[in-house]
Amino acid sequence: MAAFIAAQREAHGIPHATACRPLGVSPAWFYKWRHGDASAQHTRRARRGIEVARLFAAHQGRYGAPPITADLRAAGERVSENTVAALLAEQGLVARPKRRRKSTTRPGRRDRRAPDLIGRDFAADQLNCKWYGDGTEIAIGEGKLYLDSVLDMGSRRIVGFALGEHHDAALAYAALAMAIAVRGGAEAVAGVIFHTDQGSEYTAGAFQAACTRLGVRQSGRVGSALDNAVIESWHSTLEFELRRDARFATRAQARRAVVDWIETYNHDRRHSALGMRSPIAHEQALLEQAA
Repeated sequence: MAAFIAAQREAHGIPHATACRPLGVSPAWFYKWRHGDASAQHTRRARRGIEVARLFAAHQGRYGAPPITADLRAAGERVSENTVAALLAEQGLVARPKRRRKSTTRPGRRDRRAPDLIGRDFAADQLNCKWYGDGTEIAIGEGKLYLDSVLDMGSRRIVGFALGEHHDAALAYAALAMAIAVRGGAEAVAGVIFHTDQGSEYTAGAFQAACTRLGVRQSGRVGSALDNAVIESWHSTLEFELRRDARFATRAQARRAVVDWIETYNHDRRHSALGMRSPIAHEQALLEQAA
C-alpha cells in the first residue's frame, strides 16, 4: 500500500496526504512504511509472526487463533487473540475445516431404548458425572476398522476407546470397560450417566446388562443430532485429521495412528471450553482446586 501511495504522486502528482485519506491510513503511517519500518514495534511483530507460523505448523494446521494465542501466553507473551488472527491472515494460514462424517448408527430395538437422563443439559463441571459414547469407521485399505469412544464431559477427555473389525455391542463394552478402569473401577464411577445414540450396540441386551452390573446409568434420545454432538464432533475431528495426514493400508497402521492421536489429544489439545487447557491439564487443575 505504501508503494501504491508513492506511485500516485510520481505518476499523477497526487499528494501523499490526499492518497492516504481514501485508503484509511495516516501520512505518518505512510512515511514509516515507505522505506520499511525499523521500529522496535515492527521488529516485535515480525518476530511474533514467525512464532505464530511455527506454532501453526507444529500443530499441523489444526489450531486457529484462540489456541495459538493460549500457547503464546503460556510462553510468557502478552498478545491479543485479534493480533494472532491478523498474523495468521497475513500469512494465509487457515485452520482446516472439518468434514461431515458418515454415520454408522443402526437403530436398536424400541423396547430396549434408554430414557433421556440428560434433558439437553449437556454441560458438566465435575468428572465422572456425564459420559458420552459413539462409534465411527476408520478408512483403511484392507477392510473395515471401527472405533468406539467414551468422552468425559467434565474435562472433554477420552477416557475409554476400543478398536475392532465389528461395530457391535462387544466393541462398545470394551470402550466402556476401559473408561471404568481408567477412572479407578466401578465404585469410583457408580451412577455416572452414559449418554449415547440409540444404536443397536447400545440397546443390545448384553450391553445393557453390563451397564446395570457396573452401576452405569444409560441415557439416550431418538431423532436429534444435537444430543450427542460433543462426541460426534470429536470423532469428526479425528477422522478428518487422520485422513489428511495419512492413508492407511493396514489395520495395524491405523491402530497405531489412532492411539497416538488420542494420546496427543488428551495431553496437548487446547479447548476454549476448558480455559485453553488440554483435557488432562484441566483434570489436574480440578484436582488441585479440590485439594
